Amino acid sequence: MKIRKSLMTLLGVFALTHLAPFDAHAAAQRGASKKAPVAKESPARSAKLAKAAKVVAVRPTKPIKFARADARRAKRAHVAHAASAAPAAAPDMDNEGNPLLHSAAFMIADQATGSVLLEKNSDAVLPIASITKLMTAMVVLDARLSLSEVLVVANEDVDTLRNSSSHVPVGTELAREDMLRLALMSSENRAASALGRNYPGGLPAFVAAMNRKAAALGLRDTRFADSTGLNSANVSSARDLVRMVSAASRYPLIREFSTTANYPVSLNGRVRQFNNTNALVSSPDWQIGVSKTGFINESGKCLVMQAWLLNKPMIIVLLDSFGRFTRVADAQRVKRWLESAAVQQKVAAAVRTPST
Repeated sequence: MKIRKSLMTLLGVFALTHLAPFDAHAAAQRGASKKAPVAKESPARSAKLAKAAKVVAVRPTKPIKFARADARRAKRAHVAHAASAAPAAAPDMDNEGNPLLHSAAFMIADQATGSVLLEKNSDAVLPIASITKLMTAMVVLDARLSLSEVLVVANEDVDTLRNSSSHVPVGTELAREDMLRLALMSSENRAASALGRNYPGGLPAFVAAMNRKAAALGLRDTRFADSTGLNSANVSSARDLVRMVSAASRYPLIREFSTTANYPVSLNGRVRQFNNTNALVSSPDWQIGVSKTGFINESGKCLVMQAWLLNKPMIIVLLDSFGRFTRVADAQRVKRWLESAAVQQKVAAAVRTPST
């Protein structure tokens, strides 16, 4: 009997010493979750995001009284600890196998066939910010203006609407080609403004040409008010932008400049390196033909791309993405979704046609 009591006592000590780290871990996790900053969201967006994540609640452990209860609780605590150690990221797919994207509006289309693979709020007319610069580039190139002509950044090119910063000082002299490159690659607003201002007839004539080009492409939801995208009156829909990106992909210089990872430019005798605003153009996992990012408060984070996926040119349009990295994460989800679907098709084909 004494041996049995001693054994039970030892089991109790063993359970306490092994359960303590799990309780401490759970307490630390709860403390961390209370301290973590929480972004404010609209009720509609909160409801959408709530479907994409599951929260596992861990009940606090009650005081331990008996050795057998200790062993059972220790086992349950071990299971709870394993669950809490798993990544808390939302799943990539919904119940129907579609990717869970967190952009407010999007469209994914096969450029070759025109078929829409995925869409949401694709007809909503929204501000498009610097996605505008793709149209700016097309209008400049359509005019066949000299790319070697030197343009000067003037006071008129300074952003007085939003007071955004720029790495191109007033007085900078650059060839039109370099202005075009900086506008597409680094989304330099002063470069885009200088391109529009130096169009025959000035900026009003340039904006009129932008809207004529949009009409010619059949973009019914698209309107432009400036060459930079700083004006929230520059609007379009995801459906229209699929067409616009497809049209932009036919210009070799737009393909080259919008996907250049970085480029050194001499500014007033000093060399400065400009970088692409889309980090995916530097990724070896992506083959991107056209890229443009955009952001103003009214538009949220935006991203449009023509990318080769499954050996096909796909158009990806992501508008009003919530969060700093959501547009890139959504693009990655689309890529994984397409690749996983391709794997499933290959497996199904192999089952239907067994090797002999």
